Amino acid sequence: MVMWAQAPKKAAPAKKSTPAAAAGENSGLNKTHLEAYVRHVYGWLPEVKVEIGDFVPSPIPGLLQTTIRASYQLQSQEKVFYVSSDGKHIIDGAVYPSDDHPFRANLKKLTTAFQPSFGAPGAPVVLVVFSDFQCPYCREEAKIVRDNIIKTFPKEVRVYFKDYPLVNHDWARAAAVAGRCVFRQNPLVFWEYHDWAFDKQGEITSANFKEKLNGFLTGKEIDQLQLNRCVDKKETEEEVAKSIAEGQSVGVTSTPTLFVNGRRLGNTPWPNLKTIIDMEIGYQKTAKNAGEQECCEVRLPSAVPNP
Repeated sequence: MVMWAQAPKKAAPAKKSTPAAAAGENSGLNKTHLEAYVRHVYGWLPEVKVEIGDFVPSPIPGLLQTTIRASYQLQSQEKVFYVSSDGKHIIDGAVYPSDDHPFRANLKKLTTAFQPSFGAPGAPVVLVVFSDFQCPYCREEAKIVRDNIIKTFPKEVRVYFKDYPLVNHDWARAAAVAGRCVFRQNPLVFWEYHDWAFDKQGEITSANFKEKLNGFLTGKEIDQLQLNRCVDKKETEEEVAKSIAEGQSVGVTSTPTLFVNGRRLGNTPWPNLKTIIDMEIGYQKTAKNAGEQECCEVRLPSAVPNP
C-alpha cells in the first residue's frame, strides 16, 4: 500500500489591523465616541456642531490623524488629533519634524504670492499678519509693525498682510474688500489705505464707510471710478474669503494673529516680537530652512486646477 505524505498546512496570513477593526465602542477610532470625548474635554455645548474627518496616516508610525472641525453659527475652529492604531489613546498636540523647520506645516499652508507686503525681498524672516480693520487690537499691532519692522530689521524681515474680518464687526469685511480693490490698482497705495483705515477706525461706521473711503481716495494715484465699481460689485470678495479660509486652516480664531516663519502668535508687544524675530534670525543663520526663500506656498492665478 502506498502512503502519500500530507503537505503541511500553510499558516493563515495575519490580519492587518485597520481603523475599522479597531473602532470598538470606546475606541478613539469610533467617530461617535471620539466626538463625545472631545466635547467633554473642551466643554463644547450641544449647539456646537462637530465634524470628524477621515483617519489617515500621520507622520508618526503607529499613529493615525484626523481633523476635527467645531463650528457655531459663523465661527469655526479646526484641530488635528492623533489616535493610536489600536484606538486606545488620543493625542491633542503638535508634531514637529526634527529634520526640518518646526513650523513647516504652517509654512506649507500660508500663501504670500500676490499679497500686500513690505520689507526686504529674500529676508530670512517672513511675518504674516492676519488682521481686521475694525479690530482695536489689530490697530495697536499694525502700528507696532509699521513703526518698527523697517527701522529695526531693514534687511531681515518681509511682512505680508492677510484679511481676517470678524463676523461681529459690521464694516470690517467691506473694508477688507475695498483694501483688496486698492491693492489691485496700486500696491503702494494699499499701505496708505491700511494706515488710514486703522487711524480712522474710531470715525468709520458701516453707514459712512463709502463716504470716508472716497475722501481717502481723493488725490491718490487711483482710478476712483474703477475702484468704486470694484467695491460696489465686491469683485475682491472671493480673495477675502480665501484669506479667511487660509487663516482657519492654520488655526486663526482671533485677530490679530501673526506668524513669524510659521510660528503662530497672538497680539504681541514689540519687545516680545523683536525677541522672537531676533531668535529666528539667529536660527536661520545655520538652519536656512525658512524665510522668504523657503516660506509659504506660491499660487499663481490659473484657470487650470493644480495636478
